[in-house]
Amino acid sequence: MTQIAGKHVLITGAASGIGRALAKLVAERGGKLVVTDRDAAGLDSLAKELERSGALLLARAFDVTDLEAVRAFAREVHDAHGSVDVLVNNAGIAIWGRVEDMPHEDWRKVVEVNLMGPIHFIECFVPKMIEAGRGGHLVNVSSAAGLFGLPWHAAYSASKFGLRGISEVLRFDLERHDIRVSVVCPGAVRTGLVETVEVAGADRGSPAFQRLKRRFEKHARTPEQAAASILRGIEKDRYYVYTSPEIAVGHFFQRVFPLPYELVMR
Repeated sequence: MTQIAGKHVLITGAASGIGRALAKLVAERGGKLVVTDRDAAGLDSLAKELERSGALLLARAFDVTDLEAVRAFAREVHDAHGSVDVLVNNAGIAIWGRVEDMPHEDWRKVVEVNLMGPIHFIECFVPKMIEAGRGGHLVNVSSAAGLFGLPWHAAYSASKFGLRGISEVLRFDLERHDIRVSVVCPGAVRTGLVETVEVAGADRGSPAFQRLKRRFEKHARTPEQAAASILRGIEKDRYYVYTSPEIAVGHFFQRVFPLPYELVMR
């Protein structure tokens, strides 16, 4: 089992939502944190909280799509603190919409943040984990949209299915180095993405959109609940980590008895 106490844990997208809740929970469990986010103000607020508890090793604000920034950050982390023990690729954005409404730049933006961002961190941090020879844990936050063919999610699912695919390969590639891999598939979670999600071709102010938003929020988990599920999954070395039971049930039916899944998607 992965024990968090005393471990160096790197979390991307840590300024808000699931990332922030997970950082606080790791601090409570005795972990030492390296955190990053492009939201400098939100990250600074989190850093001050973590400093008070003595859990903060380093906090830096930058964009995960900037490979050179990630490389510079990795050098700073490794020079000051050595290799990390747990890497959590959590940073992400959401842009949904029908294919005929989705601008090319939105496709590219989603893939750059949600897929290339984690790849940058895997490139820059996992080799040092291997070199250190202490084992470790890689956690990739995918989505229910990385499991299911949800309507209007083609671009988002391209990134999240891709991250799930990377996880599936590294699950076996890293096993000989005693580095475990978890792929997190959250369902509805009440994070800032609910307010900032872009839906190509949709009017966010329309009554229909607002009804869908309220319906989503009614069934959504809190970031704290999602973070607790993720940490439990890490500690128990689970490959698939679900933050709500309906996602686990849906994934079971998709694999074992797909007809109900196909009916629901249609």
